[in-house]
Amino acid sequence: MTSHQAPAPARIRIGAALGLLLLSPICAEYLIGYDQIVSHPAEMLTGLLVLGPLYGTVAVLIREAARRTGRGWPTMLLLGAAFGLIQAGVIDQSLFHPDFVPEASWDHDRMPTFIAGLGVSVKHVVGFVGGHVVWSFCAPIGIVESCAPRIADRPWLGRVGVITMIVLYGLGALVIFKEHSERFLATPAQLGTIALCALGLIVTAFTLPRRSPGRGSDGRVPPPWVVGCGAVVLLGAHQLSSPGWGGVALNVAALALAGGALLWWSGRKDWGPSHVLAVCGAALVVNAALSFVVEPLGDTSLVAKYGANAALMIVVMVMLGWARRRLRHI
Repeated sequence: MTSHQAPAPARIRIGAALGLLLLSPICAEYLIGYDQIVSHPAEMLTGLLVLGPLYGTVAVLIREAARRTGRGWPTMLLLGAAFGLIQAGVIDQSLFHPDFVPEASWDHDRMPTFIAGLGVSVKHVVGFVGGHVVWSFCAPIGIVESCAPRIADRPWLGRVGVITMIVLYGLGALVIFKEHSERFLATPAQLGTIALCALGLIVTAFTLPRRSPGRGSDGRVPPPWVVGCGAVVLLGAHQLSSPGWGGVALNVAALALAGGALLWWSGRKDWGPSHVLAVCGAALVVNAALSFVVEPLGDTSLVAKYGANAALMIVVMVMLGWARRRLRHI
């Protein structure tokens, strides 16, 4: 915080943190509507009691770590990848469990790029980790910061708040780990490899140079609407890629192109909060739109499914409109 900035009221900072705590699991698990829970609103609400600590606390802690150390989106992306690996490789172990979802679609996605020596599907690694980076953590961070633009670059929590998030995350992770490890437990080598990769990403995240507010290179940056449309195309390609090696290549290319463009443009002076909102909003719109064609696991009522899909789409559009309005008043 610079010397001329007055401390933000606690209710605003805590409100923003709570908003992120709730938005993260909604974007991670509910928005695309793959689970039969989407047709049970009461279960969705109670599910946040576990999913909030599992996803939302991580999003809050990633943001706090980056903002407190004067770092920005590259650090948050790397931390998101690290925690995405931990989530999929250690906590629920979906990367390794051959019957994580007892549906034929699981093997249909998993087997074409399965590497027996590692016990993982490359399709799942790219999809799960990329999904956590974008939808579980970074897109919700960008949306909530856009809704609270005056404190977007400041820490939101004090020491007690940070400790509370860490404790809640530990409890949520323990609940999910115990539930899934009763049916399957990855090998020590697999768990150790995930831990080492995650540690490497975390170390790299904090060796990146700190941001210099107001400084950047010259050069044109596309208007936010162009950036948003590009993000829709690339993130849509990521989500719709086929299970085979060709689909994985397209998937990786889409993510690499999106990440490279963001790193290139975000280092320029003309890159601003509206561009961040355009990218993060595009991510939410992609999954909200795809939810209408995704077939949920298990038995669901089509009326309830499409009703939930429509309700979440409306919430997304209202939230993006409100965030855009907030940015116009800073």
